[in-house]
Amino acid sequence: MNKSQRVRPHKALAHSGTERSAQHSPEWPVLVLALCGMLLTGYLTYVALRGGTPAFCSEESACDLIQHSRWSRLLGLPLALWGFVLYGLLAGNAWRLPARLVRWRRLWLLAWFGLAVSLYMTLVAWLRLEAFCAWCLLSLALLAAIFIRVSLKRPKSAPGTEWRHWLTYCTVATVITLGGLQLYYSDLLAPREAPQLQALATHLQRSGATFYGTFWCPTCQEQKRLFGTSAERLPYVECTPDGRRGLIARVCIEAKINRYPTWIIRGQHYPQLLNIAELARLSRFKWQETSAP
Repeated sequence: MNKSQRVRPHKALAHSGTERSAQHSPEWPVLVLALCGMLLTGYLTYVALRGGTPAFCSEESACDLIQHSRWSRLLGLPLALWGFVLYGLLAGNAWRLPARLVRWRRLWLLAWFGLAVSLYMTLVAWLRLEAFCAWCLLSLALLAAIFIRVSLKRPKSAPGTEWRHWLTYCTVATVITLGGLQLYYSDLLAPREAPQLQALATHLQRSGATFYGTFWCPTCQEQKRLFGTSAERLPYVECTPDGRRGLIARVCIEAKINRYPTWIIRGQHYPQLLNIAELARLSRFKWQETSAP
């Protein structure tokens, strides 16, 4: 055995050690992006739990509208908190996983679902609220960057046929997930109406009261949320039926509405959010009529 032959096993061992070191080393670009996402969503979660408005979002701005809409929460928790958990899982998997292929699959799957949900929420804000949130778009950009980075780093050891089947399963699971979100945010799963709120909303309508507002007004949405599923019974007038930048409805101009929301009850203007007790008192609603089972 010559000298070059004796050196080859040592070179092979060194090469094998280098490969193991690469497999155990963190995925630094993904880790940095995920940590940025954790800082972003952590801040938004803090603001949401305090009931405040994020920085650079003025009152009744597009950002403020989205942050206070019903799409900003999932299962009673701020959507930003779910994003924080997602970014945390991405950071944890990018930091340390023993098998390179396992790590790649988990990172790809998390980034895929996160990107899909983020795109869904962006489309909802655009189509339903005609609004975009800079903070939300920043999170979308981070998830897109993570997904692109992970996709480009697909290891050669990933089998082609198995990869195609796995991608199909992920697509089906994503469609089911987004369908579940759409169902959750629809009125199909809404709880039953509270009898007293239903009676008050009906009384407001029959007594000639009018609730003027716009679909892009956060306070108007908050006013509706006070009535839960009975909000559809309110005597509501949309003052911007042609979109946020469209003309104001003639009925709102004739009623001299210049703030949203504005209630007109018994001929008096109330340009503010009114709680349930105030609405009952101003409209002379009698609670005892609905107190009996």
